[in-house]
Amino acid sequence: MVNCLAKVTAWLGQRMFLIVLSALLIGFISPISDSAALRAIVIGAFAYMTFVTALDTSFKEFLQVLKRPVIPVWILMLIHIVSPLIAWLTGLILFAGNQSVQLGYLLGASTPIGVTSVIWTALTQGNVSIALVAVTLDTLIVPVMLPFFFKVVIGQTLHIDYVQMMVQLLLMVTVPSILGMTLHDYSREILTPVIKTAANFISKIAFFAVIFVNAAIVGPSISWDISTLKIVLITMFLVAAGYLIGFLGSYVFKDRSKETALAMIYCVGLRNISFGLVLALTFFPPPVAVPITMFILFQQPFAAMIPYLFRKINKKYLA
Repeated sequence: MVNCLAKVTAWLGQRMFLIVLSALLIGFISPISDSAALRAIVIGAFAYMTFVTALDTSFKEFLQVLKRPVIPVWILMLIHIVSPLIAWLTGLILFAGNQSVQLGYLLGASTPIGVTSVIWTALTQGNVSIALVAVTLDTLIVPVMLPFFFKVVIGQTLHIDYVQMMVQLLLMVTVPSILGMTLHDYSREILTPVIKTAANFISKIAFFAVIFVNAAIVGPSISWDISTLKIVLITMFLVAAGYLIGFLGSYVFKDRSKETALAMIYCVGLRNISFGLVLALTFFPPPVAVPITMFILFQQPFAAMIPYLFRKINKKYLA
């Protein structure tokens, strides 16, 4: 039974694209209304996935990265300076006169690192410690960085409940990560093959559920027409550019490795789109949320395709 479950889990792990695609398609056609209970389920699923991911991560390695956070700080610079600049210029050039789309792209590219970056880094055997440190540092600087950024760029002050956001991120990332890494280092006898196999299988189900719920919530807000199609195509380019920026950014480090490159790719490429949607719908007119909504169409499918694409492009990294 355990061997069968392990084979199924391994099979799913090698075909994450199918999980992502099916979750998106089913979610888009499912009539589910947003609710506090549904959000709580998503947070719980995220926390569980992070916990299972951290079970394979050493707390000592995490502390070593935290003591020398050069790579995570560079990741944050790419996220909060390079990516927003590219998105803003893209909006100005390709959507001249359409301020809603311009702001949507800027906001989408300025949001914090997505929690799923940690999950994908682990799934592709990247450096999870780097991803965890990057997410942790981003949680600390976003309350200062994002309002300042929008004040400088568009002259608008954002009054956001960052306390609630930080609490959610603590519940989704920090607390389960510490628990998982602690078990990894000090209670390995608890983590029997049976328990780890079952935990990994359930995490795949939780991953499907998270993507499904987000797709179901976002789906009704998409109105498909010619103008939307243009936004979809440009958004696809911007999402791909985010992953590419992370990959190219890894070349800054002479001692870079496959694990470091993967962590940077996913941390720079994956954003907290749910948070971006909340900002857009709270502080801006509804059309600003349209480009941000489109990000969800490509982030997870591209994340699932990256191991295959970069294995062919650069065997040194992903062989």
